[in-house]
Amino acid sequence: MKLYGNVIKRLLDLVTASIGFLLAFPIFIIVWIVLLVKNNGSAFFFQERPGKNERIFKIIKFKTMNDKKDASGELLPPGDRLTKTGIFVRKYSLDEIPQLLNVIKGDMSLIGPRPLLIRYLPRYNKFQKQRHNIKPGITGWAQVNGRNAISWEQKFEYDVWYVNNISLKLDIKIIFLTIYKVFKKDGIYSVDNDIVPDFMGTETNQNI
Repeated sequence: MKLYGNVIKRLLDLVTASIGFLLAFPIFIIVWIVLLVKNNGSAFFFQERPGKNERIFKIIKFKTMNDKKDASGELLPPGDRLTKTGIFVRKYSLDEIPQLLNVIKGDMSLIGPRPLLIRYLPRYNKFQKQRHNIKPGITGWAQVNGRNAISWEQKFEYDVWYVNNISLKLDIKIIFLTIYKVFKKDGIYSVDNDIVPDFMGTETNQNI
């Protein structure tokens, strides 16, 4: 549905994200203040990510890890830097609230493939690259179908399926499934599964 994907979806994103941010603003302020204290003045996490057509933008999230380093000055593994406050924030997906600003700005959509790391770009095969044909999202089809409990290849299959089947009905379904899984603390938001190995590329069928 080109009209929905190109026009209506953006309008709905803008209206819904704006209203959502206003409603979540009290929570936003509370989390911001708590993280300012817990992270010694650093409440936000900024990182460049590829968006639609692989255009680079800067994503914003609440910072759930500290910056502790080892004896050689290298950052400790993510699992060792995730704070207790960060675990709580991730458990209830509060770290995603600032991304509503990315949606309002137009870098992201509420629903779409998650924006991953820039270094993954040359590792995608032709099929997987299709995930960048639309704007990335805060949640998506892969997130409500397993998130980090499934393989990278399966995630990308879900992402591309969404790209090729985008519709208002599907987006509404994903929103309700996301809300359900967050409140039920289903597997897709399990902190234990939230830190996964890097995507190193698909060994076979690179051009599929």
